[in-house]
Amino acid sequence: MTEQLARNEECRDRQDRRGGIPFFCPFHLGIKSGGRVGERRLNNKKWDYVDYYPNHLLFCIIAILMLSVLDAYFTLNILARGGEELNWFMLVMIEESVEKFISVKLALTGLALIFLTIHHNAQYLLKLRVRHILYIVLVSYMILIGYEILLLSWVI
Repeated sequence: MTEQLARNEECRDRQDRRGGIPFFCPFHLGIKSGGRVGERRLNNKKWDYVDYYPNHLLFCIIAILMLSVLDAYFTLNILARGGEELNWFMLVMIEESVEKFISVKLALTGLALIFLTIHHNAQYLLKLRVRHILYIVLVSYMILIGYEILLLSWVI
């Protein structure tokens, strides 16, 4: 018993091997694993949160943000050539100022993407998860940009 206590005292004298996590570390870059990336167990839970997000989701989010910027640019070009804004909320923003329009558009898109990314594993309908909605938004934005390019080519 005394040997056990002596060993415990010896272990307590050592420096703690656990340290703080540095600001830049391999975990942030996805090089090392250590957090939850996917569902822990196969179950019927509708909500499942993770520590790290998959790279394809990051690509989808960046692509949506870039397409949102392109949408704002093309919208302003179409309006400058005599087009109309059909979204009444964005029309009000454009009438106030172009800077406000761009700021509000990107802020709303960014906040929606943050919310959808956090809940990307949540089940929405039968088998539809929120990440599928992100892919639908990406494809919709691609179609919208194609339509705006077509409109701009007709006007010129």
